[in-house]
Amino acid sequence: MALTGMDIFKLLPKTNCQECGVATCLAFAMKLAAGQAELDACPHLSAETREKLEEASAPPVRQVIIGTGEHALKVGGETVLFRHEKTFVNNPGIGLFINDAMSDQEISQKLEAFKKLAYERVGLILKADIIAVKSQTGDAQKFTTLIKKVIDAGIVTLALMAENPDVLAAGAQAAAAFRPLLHAATIENFDSVVKIATDNKCPLVVKGTSLDEVAELAGKLAALKFKDIILDCGSESFVKSFQDNVIARRCAVVQKLRTLGYPTIVFPCLMTDDPLYEAVIASAFITKYAGIIILSEVQGHNLFPLALQRMNIYTDPQRPMATTEGIYEVNNPDENSPVVITSNFSLTYFIVSSEIESSRVPTWLLIKDAEGLSVLTGWAAGKFSADSIAPFIKKSSIEEKIKHRKLIIPGAVASISGELDEALEGWEIQIGPREASALTPYLKNWKAA
Repeated sequence: MALTGMDIFKLLPKTNCQECGVATCLAFAMKLAAGQAELDACPHLSAETREKLEEASAPPVRQVIIGTGEHALKVGGETVLFRHEKTFVNNPGIGLFINDAMSDQEISQKLEAFKKLAYERVGLILKADIIAVKSQTGDAQKFTTLIKKVIDAGIVTLALMAENPDVLAAGAQAAAAFRPLLHAATIENFDSVVKIATDNKCPLVVKGTSLDEVAELAGKLAALKFKDIILDCGSESFVKSFQDNVIARRCAVVQKLRTLGYPTIVFPCLMTDDPLYEAVIASAFITKYAGIIILSEVQGHNLFPLALQRMNIYTDPQRPMATTEGIYEVNNPDENSPVVITSNFSLTYFIVSSEIESSRVPTWLLIKDAEGLSVLTGWAAGKFSADSIAPFIKKSSIEEKIKHRKLIIPGAVASISGELDEALEGWEIQIGPREASALTPYLKNWKAA
């Protein structure tokens, strides 16, 4: 059972040193209990206390980090069954499957597509995350050569797959600097593969023929104080694998079963030869509840819809996506350029800024903090009103950047124009179009004089 704020507070040093960035140890304990702070922020915990808190406060599904630095992939860390209960935490990784029996040309094409395909959406970059490299031939030399080719291509977030422990050891050593995920420890090779993972400090997949077998292996590995575990239920049937993922999550979250409290890896690439059906299978696993999803290919037709679905599901429903308040220059504006204002809801910002860029009209775009709400929602909540906009305009430096005093507001909130006229003395409030799509003709016909 998760610890309460008071339970955590009793274990803290109670120095109120503020080195954690919080005023008191009690406040820090409350933030820890709410998942709003990291245990590492407290510099005065003893090793014994840290171990107690880490164990007691760990999420039902443990977070596992694959890779290093900016390329690291975080999976797991989940605390709920359904997003509306709280939020999902770490995006499932989308991966590409290659093996050492493929031709050099095929491998090069797959790597090039993996590196090239990336999409920007509301300020986020949507792309694939990891490459699964399998030893199909059983030749350690071919396996390590392929791993080095992937690394030389600039792709360093890896899952290494080999049935022969000696081959897996060679691969782990070749990529040890990048902390790859090793696949997989089974009943037959458990001791040797665990040693490889321990020696190279790599996260490890445990694979069984059933969910019970996987739980047994994970429990055996956890008893050895090995924590970075990924589960592979072993089925190449979509229905069976989907059922296992749902059962594992329910056991971890509802029944607090620690032996299944780890992220899972699934292989839609092995479940069908139909690329369209493979994308459908992957889509189901994004929803429930895979940690890593490995595809046979990464192309625009499957990557973009899957990455977009993932973004929508894993965006925190309780925390709107917001852009930083401030003045944004679009198309190199000057002192005679129009001034447009809108809210800081990210989708609003990117739609409006995109329309302004397309118009090619140099424009000052003011983004007002409305706590991540859209224009109409922000207006209804009193976050995008004359009372909040006027002080923002006065405090910003926009008056130093322009000669005129004309402010274009969204047509959807035209009703606040009169109040703004009174609150912003010397300014002319102009009512823009209701929809961003009408900004181009509006701005092209706008005049400062």
